[in-house]
Amino acid sequence: MKEKYYAQDISQIEKELHTSLDNGLSDDEAKKRLASEGPNSLASKKKRSMFMRFIDQFKDFMIIVLIVAAVLSGVVANEWTDAAIIMIVVLLNAILGVIQEARSEAAIDALKEMSTPNAHVRRGGAILEIPSTDIVPGDVVLLEAGDVVPADMRLAKTASLKVEESALTGESVPVEKDSDILKADDVALGDRVNMAYANTNVTYGRAEGIVVGTGMKTEVGKIATMLNNADETATPLKENLNQLGKTLTIMILAICVIVFVVGMFTKQGSEPTNKLIIDMFLVAVSLAVAAIPEGLPAIVTIILALGTQTMAKHRAIVRKLPAVETLGATDIICSDKTGTLTQNQMTVEKVYYDGELHNDEEAVKVDNPAMMAMILANDTKIEDGGRLLGDPTETALIQYAFDQNVKVEDLLKKDSRVQEVPFDSERKLMSTVNHYGDKFFVAVKGAPDELLKRVTKIEKKGQVTPVSDSEKENILASNKNMAEQALRVLGLAYKIVDKAYDDPTTNNVEQDLIFAGLVGMIDPERPEAKAAVAEAKSAGIRTVITGDHQITAAAIASRLGILETGSDKDKSVITGAELDKLSDDYFNKHVQDYSVYARVSPENKVRIVKAWQANNKIVAMTGDGVNDAPSLKQADIGIGMGITGTEVSKGAADMVLADDNFATIVEAIKQGRKVFANIQMAILYLMSCNVGEVLTVFMMTMLGWDILMPVQLLWINLVTDTLPAIALGVEPVEPGIMKKKPRGRKSNFFSGGVASSIIYQGILEGILVLGAYQFGLHVGPHVGNAAMQHADSLTMAFLTLGLIQLFHAFNSKFIHKSIFRGQTFENKWFNGAIIISALVMAAVEIPFLTKIFDVTELDGMQWLVVIIAGLLMIIIVEIVKFFERRTARK
Repeated sequence: MKEKYYAQDISQIEKELHTSLDNGLSDDEAKKRLASEGPNSLASKKKRSMFMRFIDQFKDFMIIVLIVAAVLSGVVANEWTDAAIIMIVVLLNAILGVIQEARSEAAIDALKEMSTPNAHVRRGGAILEIPSTDIVPGDVVLLEAGDVVPADMRLAKTASLKVEESALTGESVPVEKDSDILKADDVALGDRVNMAYANTNVTYGRAEGIVVGTGMKTEVGKIATMLNNADETATPLKENLNQLGKTLTIMILAICVIVFVVGMFTKQGSEPTNKLIIDMFLVAVSLAVAAIPEGLPAIVTIILALGTQTMAKHRAIVRKLPAVETLGATDIICSDKTGTLTQNQMTVEKVYYDGELHNDEEAVKVDNPAMMAMILANDTKIEDGGRLLGDPTETALIQYAFDQNVKVEDLLKKDSRVQEVPFDSERKLMSTVNHYGDKFFVAVKGAPDELLKRVTKIEKKGQVTPVSDSEKENILASNKNMAEQALRVLGLAYKIVDKAYDDPTTNNVEQDLIFAGLVGMIDPERPEAKAAVAEAKSAGIRTVITGDHQITAAAIASRLGILETGSDKDKSVITGAELDKLSDDYFNKHVQDYSVYARVSPENKVRIVKAWQANNKIVAMTGDGVNDAPSLKQADIGIGMGITGTEVSKGAADMVLADDNFATIVEAIKQGRKVFANIQMAILYLMSCNVGEVLTVFMMTMLGWDILMPVQLLWINLVTDTLPAIALGVEPVEPGIMKKKPRGRKSNFFSGGVASSIIYQGILEGILVLGAYQFGLHVGPHVGNAAMQHADSLTMAFLTLGLIQLFHAFNSKFIHKSIFRGQTFENKWFNGAIIISALVMAAVEIPFLTKIFDVTELDGMQWLVVIIAGLLMIIIVEIVKFFERRTARK
């Protein structure tokens, strides 16, 4: 196997790539390589035309059923208005689908835009500035602070180089780089300190290196390849609607055929055969139109759109409508630690001085040498308004001083810097020499173990004494204790000298120091994150952490309750390198054993998502870096970060958090559960009503009775399937919705008792309508007139069917709970929709409309029968629910 570049000596790489660090490539050689290797840019897969994307939207099974229904409504039943409404819904659905698909492809485009426009290279011994797209393997590139690394490079020379690699590794703290060979066989991306990767940022120092990968052969290129090859996962909503469409079609076709055949037999001889065939065919088509909930796609879209508005108010911006409902089904949240669970801001948490460990809340005197050292040996810039610019570790020290009410600007002005010994990665120290009255204060900070080698004295409570071995052991023990809590620890020391140095170097400035203290920092968890993790847990949702160092991630996981107290952390935490050694079969079976994944690569994150999905779990993945984009796309719901996130991660995400806050995810899940519940309500309502209509016509046909006309069935659908169903979509969140377990990938809109409710409630509706029809034959002003009595009965059946469906909308609010509760009437939109629909339904009794709908005018007794039949729908369903609850408790 070819040796990895980080494990090779520079001379080996020069030989392999036929280049020279001193001279670089010749112009001719660079042109040849550019021709053979291609430009240093990212390729994307060929995009489908807008027309083909539009055509793809019509391949959905439910859409095909609706188109057939529209054609039959218009051509056969001559109901062109209904056909037009169905086609408008279908077209809007297709347009929305095309727009969403176009948005999802923005990830690759954003990756391309990240490329740096120009770079400095050495060619033919001269330093040139060239477009980054012209860089080729073997080029020698020069880097300095502020540059974006143009390609993957093996570093050959470094001077205090720090590179911010969060877009690739997810770690917010800049990485110190050097050129030494790394001997390990398989070094994680974040630990390859002698490599610099394309699209990362140089924050400090300078370097030279040899380009070893360009374009699609860079680490970013690998991510682009994964994005290009990623399969779009079907959302649970889409799967459910497809299943619903197939089930409905089979049922409807079967019933229509039966009604047609039975009608032909029972009515044979009552009219000419040709006319009978046409009449029964029209009935069958009308029945099909009545049975298909053609408003469902529109209602689902409206409910989802309303859900996105609610989520936006909670700082969650949904990019793809189906993601709203998917959130509600989430089983697993794979969350980045930095910025989502934590504040993405290094913060001082512990300070060790005077031989004791102190919390950050304890007051520290301004003239405490530990406080002075952390302020003076610091390169943070303080802008007007108090904004701090600089290394996150150093800004944390200044912020701590501000929190301690220290007048930092005054101190820096009074004790101004005279000289400095800059930080370097070998000695791991930084020192400054500052005015201190008529003397000079030397402030030193750095790695505690390196600092202690140069310490000869210690200060405790104002007294300076020689430092003993036991005191050094206590200091190191405190250092270890803080490190085990995942704190980043810096040592602080000082001394006071009579004059500035003629030659300020580590050999004279950083010797004979007085130990002042230790300071421990961490990127702390967000205050609301712990409660959000606990709420997710109560909802049966498991949170796992991806990214960052093993110790740090485990510590934050423990503090948040992701790792249980007393759990075997060694078994719950796994690194990317360890994960690479596991087979897919083993990992899929044991993925539930791990709660923290440290130092993981983009490929690792995709594996984690796939492993949970292989266990039939619905996975939400958060991310902000380029490295997160493939896993965001693979997850059932990808969640990007709005503040810290790259455009690449936002482009690959289904939802973007405007506040980068984990608590927002949990709130969005709550809203997603509400959306599913509301869609389920609408389906229960629509389907049970449609079953009632189908059974009514079917039984009337079987019994040889007069049957409802196509125009009457379509009018009931228009009145009852629109406003009430939409109003169910804005029902408030049901109390205790986050106490329920996730419904699971295999569940659907018919789960949880919905299917049985649709069947028995549809049958009940049909029985009540048939009962009203029979009552109509014996009450009213036309008793004795058979023709008029049958017309009255049919009118009563028609109005009963419409009114029952409006009453039944209240039943649909709760699948098993009683509707006799305050919450039933909280939704003012629903209350208004029922009143308006009832008035519109009753409007058919207006004299000039009776002829259009072929109905008679009913008297008081007939209306009483209609209203009682409607109320019986509520009463009987409430009785059934009571016994269902009683059985469930047992």
